[in-house]
Amino acid sequence: MKTKNNEEKRGYGFGTFQGVFTPSILTIIGVVMYLRFGWMLGNVGLTTSLVIVTLGTAITFLTGLSISALATNMRMKGGGAYFMLSRSFGVEAGAAMGLPLALAQAIGVSFYIAGFSEALVNSNLPLVGSWDPRYVGFVTLAILAFVSTVSADIALKSQYFIMGAIAFSLFSFFMGSSFTGISSSPSQVSASLGFWPVFAVFFPAVTGILSGLGMSGDLKNPSRSIPLGTLSAILTGYVIYMAIPIVLSSYVDDVNVLKTDSMIFAKCAKWTFPILLGVWAATLSSAVGSFLCAPRVFQALARDRILPRAFARGWGKTDDPRIGSACCFIIAAIGLWLGDINAIAPILTMFNLSTYALLNLSAALETAMSNPSWRPTFRVKSIFSFAGFVLCSVAMFMISPGWTFIALGCEIFIFWAVKRRALKARWGDMRTGLWVSVARAAMLKLEGIKNDYRNWRPDVLAFTDLPSKSSGVIDLAGAISGGRGMVTLASIVPKAAGDPERMAELSDILRSAAAKRHLFAFARVYASDDIFGEMRSLVHSYGFGPFVPDTVLVGVSRSSPRLDSISDFASYLAQNGRNAVFVREKDDSLDSGELESRSDPLRIDVWWRGRNQNGAFMLALASLVKQSSVGRKARIRLCQIAENGVTAEDAERVMKNFLLSSRVEADVFVRVGDGERTVLSIINEVSAQAQYTFIGLRPPLEGEDGQGYADYFKRMRQETADLRTVVFSLAANGIDFKRIYRE
Repeated sequence: MKTKNNEEKRGYGFGTFQGVFTPSILTIIGVVMYLRFGWMLGNVGLTTSLVIVTLGTAITFLTGLSISALATNMRMKGGGAYFMLSRSFGVEAGAAMGLPLALAQAIGVSFYIAGFSEALVNSNLPLVGSWDPRYVGFVTLAILAFVSTVSADIALKSQYFIMGAIAFSLFSFFMGSSFTGISSSPSQVSASLGFWPVFAVFFPAVTGILSGLGMSGDLKNPSRSIPLGTLSAILTGYVIYMAIPIVLSSYVDDVNVLKTDSMIFAKCAKWTFPILLGVWAATLSSAVGSFLCAPRVFQALARDRILPRAFARGWGKTDDPRIGSACCFIIAAIGLWLGDINAIAPILTMFNLSTYALLNLSAALETAMSNPSWRPTFRVKSIFSFAGFVLCSVAMFMISPGWTFIALGCEIFIFWAVKRRALKARWGDMRTGLWVSVARAAMLKLEGIKNDYRNWRPDVLAFTDLPSKSSGVIDLAGAISGGRGMVTLASIVPKAAGDPERMAELSDILRSAAAKRHLFAFARVYASDDIFGEMRSLVHSYGFGPFVPDTVLVGVSRSSPRLDSISDFASYLAQNGRNAVFVREKDDSLDSGELESRSDPLRIDVWWRGRNQNGAFMLALASLVKQSSVGRKARIRLCQIAENGVTAEDAERVMKNFLLSSRVEADVFVRVGDGERTVLSIINEVSAQAQYTFIGLRPPLEGEDGQGYADYFKRMRQETADLRTVVFSLAANGIDFKRIYRE
């Protein structure tokens, strides 16, 4: 009978021995031990075999330490390793590892059943010797799927009988009648296969800890059972795995026999039948363990809304995931159809190693950050967890770069797909703490280092009204930041309209406007009746450490009545060492989306006088716009009006030499002033077709009052009214912008 979905169910309530140690050790002592240890010994020799066992166990042991720390720092539910990763790195990273992990466990079912089929067909028992191992595998899979799905309790209780059969088989092997002392032949054999291909086949033998971990939702006390059961299983498996090659090398001198006879383990034992029984029992137990774990990971993924909700359903008092079991059956059947277990092993190795790597990295970062929420009762130094991460990563690439990239590609694709769904997690994770730690380290590193011309990028504070009224400010801020500089969008509303709901709404509008333009920016909303007073206050106080805005963008509408305040603000910016940028756009100016979709290149005109920092500052801004998605096809045109007897040819030659020496790609335009027309009227004519026109502002003159500078700014704005988007710029003295182009 189907029960109501309840994430708090504890399932069977197993203890350490039955719930963690037994499924882990029974998965570890499986098909590789019985069928591939002789093959490994024959290919690489005794010494290298022991190294492979030690390296594989070291990776697993370090991962076991990390798992123990993670398990004792959280309230474990179903899903095992997936649950740990999703609660550490977030739902996207959890899904990126959880789905491959579930697939690896489902494929693991076919791995173990294929081993069982091979052992059964090669056992020389009557009738079965002529059977096709693949058909035996399909029948076995169907029986195991039925038992595990309909009566999981029987499948789990059968583990004790299986453990007894395995113990008896090991006793028979170590008591083998052919013991003659350690032979030197296998230890001296030159490797037929390389170290890493053999390691890839062996490594699934030490990945059984994920079977025990996968039962996390069915444990009575996960924080105690997972560390104790996991580490005990790893160490027990290591002792057995180190003893087998030593004893086996003493039984067999013929390397070719070791390589080719998959049943050499049984032939060396005192009694053959216990070995056969052990092979069948171990492989079937491993298959059952994986078959029980994979559906529970599918169930956990569904309960976190990653997989369809149907997978989240549970049946009976133990909340059995039958839909996940059906999915696992299909995947395992496909794995059996692929055939040889050696072909399946690298797939399992990549998925397991990537899971191990991220578990180690999670524990290493948590320990290194030492957030107040990190209080594991089982403590591990971060160096051990980080060593596990490095070993896993190196092993992946050494085993098979191709399979590594395929595995990483699958995980990155899943991460991207889940990220696009924008799932809201119901839990906190360590990502915020991680980014805070990185930001803190970066700011401390930058503290006291003066920002120079070589590394300059604008740190922009952009004042904007509703985006529908001042999209030009947002477009320009995004263009000059290029995804590399810092941008803060600030909006100031009257106090009367500054209720929390309205301010939250406006913040959302700013964020959505920035996101629409692919601009990653901070959005801030403030309430004040003194708009320019609040702007001055923000310029003075906004920022932290080395991240203080050095460039201030302000939108200026054609009908703005506050020119005296704007002029005062420009003076304030100049006095406080901030670059001032005032943006005035025409009503029919194109927004960033329209500019990106244009087929013809847009034009950016920079009016250059070369007398102060303004020209270099404007050229730097124009170059940043050209590098952005908006201006990727743009052409910069450096414009100048030749005056005081300077010929057009001389002015053009000087500007071209400047562009050549400064490595700037731009066109040159020179117009000779005739004394009858104003400079601004010429600019208005020449730049009529430019999308952006950069014009330098002069700083306030000494003794000039606010009204005088306001009149100057009003004239600048009025005489360029027909241009599309005008960027009035006034460079501060903090950066020598000319040096950007001199070196």
